[in-house]
Amino acid sequence: MTSAIEKELAAFKALKTDLFHKDFLITWDHPLDEIKAILTLAEALKQLHAQGTSYRAFESGLAISIFRDNSTRTRFSFAAAASALGFTLSELDEEKSQIAHGETVRETANMISFMAEAIGIRDDMFLGEGNTYMREVGDALTEGTRKGVLHRRPSIINLQCDIDHPTQALADLAWLKKHFGGLENLRGKKIAMTWAYSPSYGKPLSVPQGVIGLMSRFGMNVSLAHPEGYGLIPDVIETARKQATETGGSFEVVNSMEAAFENADIVYPKSWAPYQVMQRRTELLKVSDKDGLKALEKECLANNAKFQNWECDRAKMNLTRDKSALYMHCLPADITDVSCKKGEVSAEVFEQYRIPTYHEASYKPFVISALMFLTRLRDPAAKLEEIIRRAKPLSL
Repeated sequence: MTSAIEKELAAFKALKTDLFHKDFLITWDHPLDEIKAILTLAEALKQLHAQGTSYRAFESGLAISIFRDNSTRTRFSFAAAASALGFTLSELDEEKSQIAHGETVRETANMISFMAEAIGIRDDMFLGEGNTYMREVGDALTEGTRKGVLHRRPSIINLQCDIDHPTQALADLAWLKKHFGGLENLRGKKIAMTWAYSPSYGKPLSVPQGVIGLMSRFGMNVSLAHPEGYGLIPDVIETARKQATETGGSFEVVNSMEAAFENADIVYPKSWAPYQVMQRRTELLKVSDKDGLKALEKECLANNAKFQNWECDRAKMNLTRDKSALYMHCLPADITDVSCKKGEVSAEVFEQYRIPTYHEASYKPFVISALMFLTRLRDPAAKLEEIIRRAKPLSL
């Protein structure tokens, strides 16, 4: 066993968690010790995997994923996490299920969960609906367990909703912890979470909300930048502002990308749709108003086009601290002259930070593994120690 893994084990043992048989839906609903435990465990599991050691913790059980929107990184990360821990993966395709024939949420939730341990859900398309859907599934599972239908209530892991993207934000934070040498070194660092131009519309608000909702808890100076009219959910803004004040950091909202980049240590340029647009879009989607959706898209793309200068380019990167801020993105990025004519980031800047963004993304399967581990084990520290002690390299 390496001294690095021993260090992570000792740090993990010192942290208190209360996630057993619970759900993980919003990062800011959980105490800091649990956030730190997730990151510490994720790092330990990542190190075990890097040295070719199995961290299988379960002999059986089903991990179910429900993706109501497209996904690459999160879909494969959930699958990888389930496999590494010993679960069998099953994806619920709603179009191939009885949901298409009117099966209710409470019925579906119970029918898929007889031997399930974890359910990962992505539902980010409908503002005011995604997180609510997850909680509706949770209520159905609670009833099924209480009435003896389910032997154990599966834990729900939010793989992205309309409010938060916990596994992405936690992976981002894990990468920052690694890059800067510890969470304590994030205090006083400036992170610019900025809107950026995209030739598409309707991107969820959950990534910027997840970032400001989590990074504001670590004494960072959070600068949220967007053009007028591109605001986020007001309650999330107030949560971030309050958390920043409580932890000795700061929080500001500016309408200039350059102002946010000024002396920033980290920049996170990412497109999203305005809060009010997402509200309108949700109502149109609910009634399948195709003409209304086309008109809204045309309107929004025209409005987006007014802000094509909101691009992360070399000139803006030169405004950051020592002209060398860490560029971050949840991927895929809209790259100018690569994936689109004009996008969120210049090809030069993205190529400079392409591998670092891959490292950022690489934490996601281990964050999801950590969430499954913590929500399904009564004594996760004892199990981690057992895994480390038995460590036998995989035959690779």
